[in-house]
Amino acid sequence: MSPVHAHPHDRRRFWLLMLIALVIVGAGIGLRDPWPSDEPRFALAAKQMVEGGDWMFPHRGSELYADKPPVLMWAEAASFELVRNWRIAFLLPSLLAALGTLALVYDLGRRLWSREAGLYGAAALLLAFQFVYQTKRAQIDPLVMFLITAGNWGLLRHLLLGPHWRAYWLGCFCAGLGVITKGVGFLPLLLLLPYAFARRRGWEGATTMGTGNALRWWLGPLAVLAAIALWLVPMLLAARAHADDPAYAAYVRDILFHQTADRYARSWGHIHSPFYYVPIVLFSWLPLSLAYPGTLPRWWRALKAKDARVLLPLAWVGLVLLFFSIPSGKRDVYILPALPMVALASAPFLPELLQTRWLRTAGLAFIGLFGTLLFVVGAYALLAHPPFAAHWAEQRGFDGGARALFGWLAAIGAAQLALAAWLRLPRAAWAVGGGMVALWLGWSFGIAPLLNDSSSAAGLMARARAQLGPGDRIGLVAWKEQNLLMLDRPATDFGFTRPWTEQFAAAVAWQAQDPAHRWLFAQEPAMGNCVRRERALDLGHANRREWWMFKADAVIPGCTPDPAAEATDAEVGE
Repeated sequence: MSPVHAHPHDRRRFWLLMLIALVIVGAGIGLRDPWPSDEPRFALAAKQMVEGGDWMFPHRGSELYADKPPVLMWAEAASFELVRNWRIAFLLPSLLAALGTLALVYDLGRRLWSREAGLYGAAALLLAFQFVYQTKRAQIDPLVMFLITAGNWGLLRHLLLGPHWRAYWLGCFCAGLGVITKGVGFLPLLLLLPYAFARRRGWEGATTMGTGNALRWWLGPLAVLAAIALWLVPMLLAARAHADDPAYAAYVRDILFHQTADRYARSWGHIHSPFYYVPIVLFSWLPLSLAYPGTLPRWWRALKAKDARVLLPLAWVGLVLLFFSIPSGKRDVYILPALPMVALASAPFLPELLQTRWLRTAGLAFIGLFGTLLFVVGAYALLAHPPFAAHWAEQRGFDGGARALFGWLAAIGAAQLALAAWLRLPRAAWAVGGGMVALWLGWSFGIAPLLNDSSSAAGLMARARAQLGPGDRIGLVAWKEQNLLMLDRPATDFGFTRPWTEQFAAAVAWQAQDPAHRWLFAQEPAMGNCVRRERALDLGHANRREWWMFKADAVIPGCTPDPAAEATDAEVGE
């Protein structure tokens, strides 16, 4: 049977997989708020788009936000316009990106090999830890992963199953959309390098394009530029209309140069060694990475047989890893777009490998050890009340429900151990799948809601709102995005990237204009010795920081906080 023409049973299996993915990735949506560090930043910018009407230039409070292009923020704002609920809207783009990526991997697998391969490739991707962990968060990377995978889908259809020029142009257009989502969206174009090698060496499966197609090839880069122009041209025109405001010129310089080539060439954060991604590929891609001892020799045999279907995705993954290993700044999420192609390259071999005793044993051992770890840690914290548990709760500002949280850990571990004991070696793959489902459902419905008040600053900002009487206003000093987002009422800020000492001075002057009705909200280091603590309100610990509110009578006149305190905040992180 042709891989394109499906039997009803095949269709049912695909839609069942998508339903399972919807349950796993979608579980918990609506039960938590955005968590630092990235989620509140993008949700705040999206919310300000909806409330302020400026969709071209993202804002972070009163400042323009130039760290990332606005595509994810547009997606979150558009999602809110559809569902009218921010707890759902901020996670909806990631959910849709996850489902779209799975469908693309399935479709490539069925076209390159068989529907069974497509199903196994998508299922392996769904079980991979990093895939679900990231797609249950509202960062840019799940959307970038989808657009890069869509670019790969178009190029691979053309380069391996073509010629299919429309798929090629569509893939290039998706790469352009990836660029205006996050600068690395151009990565699908790297597939042209292994394709050129395969064509020159006569590899099986590399499409012969014929002659006289130069114009068609060049339409690909034009499609990339057309996608980029959808945002770039209106943004430049709008910035020009604000020529009298230097903030807009600075925005253009920052987003086009400082946050792209300059950031790649001279990284200023997350500094790691060139081998940083090795443990990510080994451990964050579990349980898919358990198959490496079986897939590696099979990949090697396929490469020796000059099978371009294996060469192109694997060579592309290698180029992506090399690209992100060169700069000193590295984060585990950077290589997330490579994971779908690893799942695709593994797909034709997984049905055979899952019949081997060694892989079933490895899978059962993995879920058994994982379950044991969770159960032991949870039960020990519940019964012995060790110092590490109390210290963790204090550091996270986790006021209540700690026993329930550790109880959830123990319950998830017990479920994984029960699945391993019940299904055992013959059905080890089901034990692994069920164990990962138990992990994500327990996290989504149990642990995340318990952590939400402290992790999102919802509890902190509820305490701040409770202090405000009718007619009172609040100003923010040395604030974080989650503070303004979760305050959920108008506030005055004095800049975000502005030095704390300048923020404090401007805030005190603002407060002095109406001392009876104006409060200041600040994290403790920014206050220095310039605020009398006995006259201020201690709001408690959240996001690893201490937060206070105070009126004008708590401020020591003429005092300036120590500017060195701001440097310590960068060490705290989120």
